[in-house]
Amino acid sequence: MDGNIGRRILLTGATGFVGRHLYPELARAGYDVVCASRHPDEAQQRYPDRRWIRMDLADPASIRDAMKGCDAAFYLVHGMAGPGDYEREEREAATRFVDAAREVPLKRIVYLGGVAPAGSLSRHLRSRLSTGKILRSGGVPVVELQAGMIIGLESESWRIVRDLSVRLPVMVLPRWLRTRSQPVAIEDVVAALSHALEIPADAVGCYGLPGPEILAARDILVRIARLRGTRPLTIEVPLVTPVLSSYWIQLVTRADRKIARELVQGLTSDLLAPDEGFWKFMPGYRRLTFDEAALRTLAAERTELSFSTRIVEALIKRISARATERPT
Repeated sequence: MDGNIGRRILLTGATGFVGRHLYPELARAGYDVVCASRHPDEAQQRYPDRRWIRMDLADPASIRDAMKGCDAAFYLVHGMAGPGDYEREEREAATRFVDAAREVPLKRIVYLGGVAPAGSLSRHLRSRLSTGKILRSGGVPVVELQAGMIIGLESESWRIVRDLSVRLPVMVLPRWLRTRSQPVAIEDVVAALSHALEIPADAVGCYGLPGPEILAARDILVRIARLRGTRPLTIEVPLVTPVLSSYWIQLVTRADRKIARELVQGLTSDLLAPDEGFWKFMPGYRRLTFDEAALRTLAAERTELSFSTRIVEALIKRISARATERPT
């Protein structure tokens, strides 16, 4: 680790998808991790082996108290699922956080943001990029990692494509599904986030976090289906917009309704990193392929799905297999 940074780390978003996966990696690396939550008593019951402290991003005093004694912090929070104007709330939260970090002071902030699209910004991506800009402007060294779709259990973007692939024996593919991205495994995201604490102080900055393959959204759907042993019928249509698509996504998938709408509206342009990004700091590290990451996640979810869901999906799989059988 950079010799100027100590061992105590504040982990925000500790009960979220990325935070839950990151904690074990940090603990294995020997960091003293303090987990932040608005409801630390409830979090302690769920994860009794972790140390919790109260932190509410709407309360500057609680942010400063949570940071006391810490050397660095991970900023892994967002407000898409909440009520109200989440863009404004995310800007204000980031401002309060970096103000407190400067006052404490922290030696480093590591932020997981989103990829800048080739075309126009959706509200979700605009907010992710704005949050990074605010954090970087506060005088505390920041490492911002920009990732697209993260493949892993309980990832909302993964849940959307997984459920569409599994639950639709016939897929209607709008033109916007031709947009490309570089999905990355949660295992690789966690490795990069942990390593972001170790890069030299003069290397802090904003870096892409691309997966090893460039895939169109339609290819992602077809490959997940193939990994489950099905070959759904596909029909391309030119006129269905992301906004319209978000409505049937809400009907078919388990994804949070508001988050699904925001994520899908960000898929109108390619989400590609311009270069290898942060991976240049990890020479020799092998990222999981899409198929490897997808198979791991599909295997892990078997214990998470209800019995009734497994039965329904098994029936859909059988219907899909029969529908695509070729006469001999």
